[in-house]
Amino acid sequence: MKKWIGMAALGCAASAAHAQSSVTLYGIIDSGITYVNHAATAGGGHGSLVEYGDGVAQGSRWGIRGAEDLGGGLKTVFALESGFSSGNGTLGQGGALFGREAFVGLSKRGIGMLSFGRQYALSTEYIGNKYTMGNQTVVGNYAFHINDLDQLTSSRINNSVKFDSANFDGFTFGALYGFSNEAGDFAGTPTTTTAGTTKQGSSSTYSFGVNYENGSFGLGTAYTSIRYPNAASPAFSVSVANVNTGGLRDLSTFGIGSRYRIGDATVWGNWTHTRLTPLVSETSTLNNYEIGAKYQMTTASSVGLGYTFSDMSGGFNGKWNQINSDFDYALSKQTDVYLLVVYQKAAGSNVVNGAVVPVQAEIGASTSFIGDSGSGASSQLAVRVGFRHRF
Repeated sequence: MKKWIGMAALGCAASAAHAQSSVTLYGIIDSGITYVNHAATAGGGHGSLVEYGDGVAQGSRWGIRGAEDLGGGLKTVFALESGFSSGNGTLGQGGALFGREAFVGLSKRGIGMLSFGRQYALSTEYIGNKYTMGNQTVVGNYAFHINDLDQLTSSRINNSVKFDSANFDGFTFGALYGFSNEAGDFAGTPTTTTAGTTKQGSSSTYSFGVNYENGSFGLGTAYTSIRYPNAASPAFSVSVANVNTGGLRDLSTFGIGSRYRIGDATVWGNWTHTRLTPLVSETSTLNNYEIGAKYQMTTASSVGLGYTFSDMSGGFNGKWNQINSDFDYALSKQTDVYLLVVYQKAAGSNVVNGAVVPVQAEIGASTSFIGDSGSGASSQLAVRVGFRHRF
C-alpha cells in the first residue's frame, strides 16, 4: 500500500510540474510573386523585374517560446526564433540559427521582465510593432521605411540586457543595453584595415521606450543609439537607396507614433528622426513622416492606404515619397491571400568622387527585397500577390 501511495504522489507531482511549464512552437511562412518596373541590373542600369519573394507581409520564421512558473508570480521565460527563406530554405539574419531572437529571462507579475540575449530594441517594440503600416497591414516590409535606418522593424541587438515593465494602467516602459563584448572598448570600436589586415570591430547599443494604450487609443515613443553599426554582426544598414553614408560612429534615432480605432477603421501616424554620424565628414539626418489607415470591410477582408515622406539632409541629401496600398482576404484564422501596390518617387542628387549622382528609389526595409531602382531611374512601382500561413 505504501508503494502505491508513493507512486501516486510522484505522479501528481509530475503532473503539477508539467502544468506549471509550457512550450509553444509557432511560425509564419509568407511567399508570393512581385513585379517591379525599375530594378537595378548587373550592368548598372535598370530593367523590369518579376521575382519570387518571401517574407514581405511578415518575415518567414519558426520559433519556440516557453515559460516555467516558479511560484509567487515569478516565471522563467525564453524564446528562440529563426528566420528563413521559403524560396531556397536558407537562414536569414546573416545565417544565424536563431537570428531573429534568442533570449532567456525572469518575469515577475506586477513588475516586469528582465531578459538576456539577442533582442529587439525599443524603437521596434514600442513604435514599429504598433504604429506603422508595416505592422498594421500586409504591406509589411515594403511599407517600413527605407532600409530600416530608424530601427522600426529589424533592430535586433546582440549581447543585450533588457527590462520590459508590467502594464501599469495602460503604461509600459523599457530599457536595453547591448554590450560590445570587447576588452578595453566598452562602447565598441570600428572595423579597421591596416597593411591589408582587417581587425573586426564591435558595436554597442542603448535603447529606451515608453508606451500608453487605453482602448482605441495608443501612443508610444522610443530612442535607440547604436555605436559603430557597421561593426555589428550582422552589420546594420547605413544606406538609403543608392546614398551610402559609409562608416558610422553612431546611428541614433528618436521616434513617436500613435493610432486610433474608429469602429471598423484604424488610423495611425509616426515620425522618426535619425542622425547618421560618420567616422569623418559631416553628419546626415533622415526624417520619416508616415500616415495611414485601414478599414475592415468584412470579417474576412480589409483594405489599407498609407503615405510616407522621407527627407535626408546634411552630409547627404535626398527625398522620397511613397504610397502604400493593400487588399487582404482571410481564408481562415491562419491563412490569408493579399494584393499590394506600392509606388515610390525619389528626388535630389549628391556629389560622389567629384561626380553628380542622382538619388534612386528603393522600396523595402532591406536591400534583400527589391534593391534600388538602378541608374537612370528615380521611381519604383511594385505589385505583389502573396500568400501567408501562420501556425
